[in-house]
Order: sequence, then C-alpha cells, then structure tokens
Amino acid sequence: MIEGSTILCFASGYDAPPTSKHHVMHLLAERNTVLWVNYHASRAPTASSSDLVYIARKLAQVFTGVTRPRKNLYVLTPLVIPLPGSPLARRLNRTLLISQIRSALSRLRTGPLQIWSFTPDISYVLGYFKAEKVVYYCVDDHASFSGYDKQQVRRDEADLCRKADLVVTTSMALQQAKQPLNPNTILVPHGVDYDHFSQALSNALPVPADIAGIPHPRLGFFGLIRDWVNLDLLAEAARRRPEWHFVLLGDSTVNLSTYRDLANMHFLGRKPYKQLPAYCRQFDVGLIPFRINDLTRAVNPIKLREYLAAGLPVVSTPLPEVRQYEHLINIADSVDTFIDAIESSLAADPAGREKRTRAMTGETWPEKVRRICDKLEN
Repeated sequence: MIEGSTILCFASGYDAPPTSKHHVMHLLAERNTVLWVNYHASRAPTASSSDLVYIARKLAQVFTGVTRPRKNLYVLTPLVIPLPGSPLARRLNRTLLISQIRSALSRLRTGPLQIWSFTPDISYVLGYFKAEKVVYYCVDDHASFSGYDKQQVRRDEADLCRKADLVVTTSMALQQAKQPLNPNTILVPHGVDYDHFSQALSNALPVPADIAGIPHPRLGFFGLIRDWVNLDLLAEAARRRPEWHFVLLGDSTVNLSTYRDLANMHFLGRKPYKQLPAYCRQFDVGLIPFRINDLTRAVNPIKLREYLAAGLPVVSTPLPEVRQYEHLINIADSVDTFIDAIESSLAADPAGREKRTRAMTGETWPEKVRRICDKLEN
C-alpha cells in the first residue's frame, strides 16, 4: 500500500453519498495525506432549480475554505468557471486552480505528491505539479452523461489517459475503450463495504420510521435518481402488482409527480450512509432498474455488491457488468420478465441470503485498493 505521500485527488461531490472515490480515498488517507479537490467545471450549468441549488451550495463551500472531514483528509472546493467548452474559461480555471491548490498544498503536503483523478478533464493542470505518479480512475463513460460536451470530454479524457502512469477502469467496456490509449490500463471492478452492509443480516437493526408503515413486499432501491433510472418500468410493474410496494431512497433530479400518484411507489429521499443497512434489512428485494444506453453499458453499479453483501435477492435490467453475477441474481429485459424476476426472488429460499453475502467477502474495498497500489508501485 502507498504510505507517506500526499495525494491530490480530483473528484466531484465529497458531500455526495459515498461512491468508489470516497471509499478509495478514505482508505488511502489512513497512511497518507489526501487533498480532495471538489472539481465542478466539467459541465456547464443550466437554469434548472437543481442546478441553481447546486451552484449556491458550491459557492458556500468555496467561501468556507479548506475543511477536514476526517483524519488526514482535506477538502478544497475551488473557485472555477463551469464552462468546459470555453478556451477563455479553461485558461482562467487553470490559473485559479493552480493558485488555490498550491496554497493548500503549502500548508498540508507531507511527502511525495501523487495525483489521482476521478474526473476526465484535468490534464491541463498536470504540468504545474511535480507529481511522482498520476492515476486516472475511470468509473463512467463521462461523455455519455446528459449535459456534457461529448467531443470535448473525449478529447480531454484521451489526453489524461496518455499522460497517466496508470489508468484504472471498473468495467470491461471502459477497459476496452482506454487500453488503446495507455498500455498501463487495468480492470478493477468496484468493491464493497462488506462489514457495513452485512449488518443487514442482523435482527437487532431498528426499523426506520418512514418505512415501518409500508406493507411487504418491499422492493427497494437506493442511489441517485437520475435519467438513467427507468422509473417508467417500475411504475408499470407497480400498476400491474398493486400489492407490491416500490421504495426508492435518494436525491432526484427527475420530476416525480407522475410516479408519486401511484399509491405503491414511495420516494423517501436521501438517507445517511450509515442507515442503509437498516433499510436493506427491511427490503425484500434489491432493484437495479437502469435503462440500457451508452452510459449504462459501461457502468458497474456499486449497489449490486452492496445489496448482495446485505443478503438481498437482486433483480436488475441486463447491464453487461451485472451479467457476471447471473448465478446470484435475476436479470430481466422487459416489464413482463421484470415482474417474473421479482416473483421468483420473493419466492427464493431464505437460506440464499447467506450464500449471497458470503460471495462478497472477497470483494472488499481494501482488496481493490491494494491491487491498484501494487500495480502502481511496480
């Protein structure tokens, strides 16, 4: 494992629900100093209410300065201009970023510098820091996100891949796309916080108040509710099976009014990470109802392993990475097969919970980070 270094991490949303970047950096912070740069210049904002709230929150973080949410980990939200297609904005951002990061590093740096980026468009600042290693950790097909300049992202990402000492990908699709750009590209699927989610096997967990009154069976989902979540699929299943209750946890940028009209669709909002095992304990099935498109064909959903570590039966749409777990879950590609898969999951032998959680014991985040560090050091 890496130790005694300062890791400059470019990633969005430290205050967002934990994803791979949080797990990886929290582990690296155990033996290193981590400066997390809350990078938010990848997408031009719109006039939507969600973007206006986001801008206000980011400005508040900018003026707060560097924070320290945990030991050895510091968060800097820099003042940058979110206009990725503008050459003038990019030049200004380079100046702003370098100045703010250098100021923070002058106070925090404790050893050799490494740069780890979870965002594809920061290669333009690499030459201004004497980093002994550069890692690009690619978890998504960023060019396929709504609102992104597809061609600009691909140009920036290709440049970062070529300059990186190591490119880490989390799905076969991403591996195949990045390998031609850098021979030091490795496939490391997401890990799981096993000790945390396996708590769902305990009868001692309290029942969250907002789910207690919802009848069984409860078909659960947690995560970001964005345009890649197929709410229409869930709504049609809810209409056909009014006795089933679909429970969704997470922030939403989607208009939910149509779906809230269904009595058996429940949107409970974002929940603290520490409470997710208690909700998993109350779910009868875990759902991954993603649409199939360019974005999701490259995704490797972390929630799959989290559901399995919690012992839950899982029903998913046919994402390529999910197919590797067909021996543990049910996969469906239409409303009819989705309903059939849920029925099969509800009828599954309860003894299967132990099999599912046991299968995740070798897929922990420490194992994933150790593999990456070994490759980087060698």
